[in-house]
Amino acid sequence: MSTCESQKQELVSVNESRRFMIDCFKAFGVPQIHAEQQADLLVAADYRGHFSHGLNRLEYYLNDLSKKSTDGAAVPKILKETQATAWVDGCNGLGAVIGNFCMDLAIKKSKTAGVGWVCVKNSNHYGMAGWYPMRAMKEGFVGISMTNTSPLMAPTRAKEAALGTNPIAVGVPAGDDHFLLDMATTAVALGKIEIQRRKGENIPEGWAQNAEGASTTDPEQACCLMPLGGAELNSGYKGYGLGAVVDVLTGVMAGANYSTKIRKWNALGCNEPADLGQMFVAINPKCFDPDFETNMCDLNSRLRNSKPIDPEMPVLVAGDKEEANMKAVDKAGGIKYLPDQLRTCAELAQRLKVKPLSFV
Repeated sequence: MSTCESQKQELVSVNESRRFMIDCFKAFGVPQIHAEQQADLLVAADYRGHFSHGLNRLEYYLNDLSKKSTDGAAVPKILKETQATAWVDGCNGLGAVIGNFCMDLAIKKSKTAGVGWVCVKNSNHYGMAGWYPMRAMKEGFVGISMTNTSPLMAPTRAKEAALGTNPIAVGVPAGDDHFLLDMATTAVALGKIEIQRRKGENIPEGWAQNAEGASTTDPEQACCLMPLGGAELNSGYKGYGLGAVVDVLTGVMAGANYSTKIRKWNALGCNEPADLGQMFVAINPKCFDPDFETNMCDLNSRLRNSKPIDPEMPVLVAGDKEEANMKAVDKAGGIKYLPDQLRTCAELAQRLKVKPLSFV
């Protein structure tokens, strides 16, 4: 087995990527069970093709732990609850630990009340938003999750950021099939621009704007992300509106930070807690139409069977691309990371004195 530094082989197994991340978290005193939860989330993002939210985010989390702006051992606590709702304090813990706790609590409430709605304050970056609805789907429930983030989006007609990427994720079971939407309310997630920067490639028009508020294709000039839809002429105000709704249901409702009250975040880590707000909902579809899953399968089928513009590019439903990526990783035998990411791994291994990543 070779190390990251040799780069003679490019694939890293899912288990090896997970092992490396767990070791890195434990190097900062994170308890084993918390390290596993955070690593499971990150490697799942890479496995599913969301490289912006996998290994790409590891150094951010580690530097927050190093600066003690995140408490890797913190356990969330319930502040207030009813049969169907709960308000939780994340106690500044790791995002995955908090998110798993909250979604599991929402699922528990949904089993008795039909719906569970949980809001949390004092949270941190919780990774791939779709991870949490996936937990609900395993129980046969519809899952919804949202989070606010550090300000990155320029509201329509503004040239400075006032909202985050503020993602929305919705997961729906459908027998052997499913629907899993995971989307930022900006044109793209920040990590997509970071990946283009790592590749040394330009970004598409409509992703970001420069310091003067003009759209740019240079990732180095990207000062703010544009809302979903891009410029006002292309209905970017709708993405702006959706992003604001997320901040209402997360930051404002949970009593967390919101908009420009949230500190900026970068790979060097931050000296102050994020205090992000997040929302987790689980809905038992059996409280409604008994044919829900059958009809959901039918809906997916109708969408996929829509006549494509290009026969080589069939119509997909939310979650299909991720399923295809997982199959590709399984067939290849591992995840293909960028050389720049692997160099970062080698540097982390040396700095933290953990076993370097090995290739397949």
